[in-house]
Amino acid sequence: EIEANPNCLTISTNQVNEQQVKIIIQDNGCGMDSETKTRIFEQGFTTKEVGKGTGLGMAIAQQIVTEKHHGTLTCDSQLGQGTTFTIVLPI
Repeated sequence: EIEANPNCLTISTNQVNEQQVKIIIQDNGCGMDSETKTRIFEQGFTTKEVGKGTGLGMAIAQQIVTEKHHGTLTCDSQLGQGTTFTIVLPI
């Protein structure tokens, strides 16, 4: 399956308007179920085994984008179809 559909990460950017830019980070991985997607930005939440993850990565990313840069960070994911993170930042 990997040979037929290799792992792919796409990063694209565009200017939304005179005041905002958008960064889209998209993969074709396994995606997330609705519970994971709902909790992805919670501090301490991880899908990894005990001792393998801290659950800080996405919480810190959201904090940096929203609090330090006054932007937004959203997640769109479908189980089995990959995930898209969208960051919108003021210019």
